[in-house]
Amino acid sequence: MEKIATRMGFAAELVELGKENENIFVVDTDISSSCKSDGFAKAFPDRQINVGIAEQNAAGIAAGMATCGKIPFVVSYAIFCSLRMCEMVRQEIAYPKLNVKIIGSHGGLSPAADGASHQSIEDLGVMRTIPNMTVIMPADYWSARKLTRAATNFDGPVFLRFTRDTIPVIYDENFDFEIGKAHMIQDGADVAIIANGDTVCRAMDAAKILESENISVKLLDMHTIKPLDVDAVKECIEKIGKIITVEDHNIINGLGTAVCEVVAEVGKGKVKRIGIQDNFGESAVYERLMEKNGITPEEIVKAAKEIL
Repeated sequence: MEKIATRMGFAAELVELGKENENIFVVDTDISSSCKSDGFAKAFPDRQINVGIAEQNAAGIAAGMATCGKIPFVVSYAIFCSLRMCEMVRQEIAYPKLNVKIIGSHGGLSPAADGASHQSIEDLGVMRTIPNMTVIMPADYWSARKLTRAATNFDGPVFLRFTRDTIPVIYDENFDFEIGKAHMIQDGADVAIIANGDTVCRAMDAAKILESENISVKLLDMHTIKPLDVDAVKECIEKIGKIITVEDHNIINGLGTAVCEVVAEVGKGKVKRIGIQDNFGESAVYERLMEKNGITPEEIVKAAKEIL
């Protein structure tokens, strides 16, 4: 199966969007080569602003541009545009509900050898607690392209998180994705697996193992963390009642927590969360870091059998 980092899907779609809409601008933070926004800069040099290593300034500039009818994309590593920029995102972008797109490349454990300082394990949780913010993590190259376009057409602040490392391409260009609506990869009756981003392919592998053992699996790609597809979660609760969440993020305040909130409000159902176990990352190869945190098909299978 072909593997491509989701940041490459973002980069490709951004250039296409730039051709179609002259109001699209990019505000870079001196790492356009790593985040792959350099292609846009080469194609439209008059619509790229590089502020240097000054993420807070990037947020303010983007907010100002949005008030003038532009559609600015602030591009940085996920760790920096969620935590270093947090106050500016809250006060200058989200509070006035400005049309700014915040691009967080190198999300989760995918920076790998860069270590804990660059591995963004809190970003989705931080962003989803900010009012007016929409939070998205695509699962592969094509969903990254489609959801980047959807975010561009959406009026309001959006945080999009992409991977540095390559991950399997599981969709094709014919798939369509709607912000706030989970994509059902397969239906099932015994256990529901809800995953997002780079963990969707792992959940798919786990589902194949479980199906081979006559365990019926419903599998959802919950690409939008906020607004969460509450109806899809409620359907899992009512029809199945046993849910596994899988994410490349701290198990606190990410996808698993969002799903648990719905389960708590409904008042029934069981959830097992698989993700980063409330610890910092470290320098190692990406696969080793995922294994250390139990984000593997084998651990998903184990969790499903335990919950059953």
